[in-house]
Amino acid sequence: MNESHILLIDDDRDLAELLGEYLDAEGYRLSAAHSGEDGIVQLREHTYDLVLLDVMMPGIDGFETLRQIRSYSSVPVLMLTAKGEEMDRVLGLELGADDYLAKPYSHRELLARIKALLRRIELDKVQKESDSGTLVCNGVTLNFDTYEVECDGEHVPMTTSEFKVLRVLMARVGKAVPKEDLYREVLGREIMAYDRSIDMHVSNVRRKLQAVTETPKIQTIRGIGYLFVDPK
Repeated sequence: MNESHILLIDDDRDLAELLGEYLDAEGYRLSAAHSGEDGIVQLREHTYDLVLLDVMMPGIDGFETLRQIRSYSSVPVLMLTAKGEEMDRVLGLELGADDYLAKPYSHRELLARIKALLRRIELDKVQKESDSGTLVCNGVTLNFDTYEVECDGEHVPMTTSEFKVLRVLMARVGKAVPKEDLYREVLGREIMAYDRSIDMHVSNVRRKLQAVTETPKIQTIRGIGYLFVDPK
């Protein structure tokens, strides 16, 4: 039986009750916060394996809630966005969300996303235990013990997903990595039509690295994916 503890931050109390019953039957424990402010407090006081965060809420919205969460926590966050609102998805990923799901969604689809993210967390733990020390390439250093990134000697803050993007690309330096591989290894799921999650994570990594260096680190290989530049 699964013992993962999930926090839902959503002002829809009926949804929270129904989702709680569904996830309980699947072996998950769900706690609910009905405002961004309450969700932030609960995250400071308790430990959760995953956060489901709605965008549209009274008071502080999901974006501001996510911004504050990321100031002190790297907990995986799945954003729940309005259907068709691409800017919501883009902004959520830029602020540090790990993945998104558009409303309305089926419970089965949400469960699949939850399982994918939690499976990725478990794989991260195994990877972290097997990895030791650092990976250095083209001026970028990954520290597997602390999940910290340095570029040309300067610390660069990265979310867990962004760190994993770098790890996958740097492990295959000089080789094109298909997007399909990045989805599986970073998000723990298959790529879907019109899904730009990985593109946004890569874009965020690029932006953060370019803020401290003028040397290009990541190239886009059209029709395939991305490549970490080999300085040699």
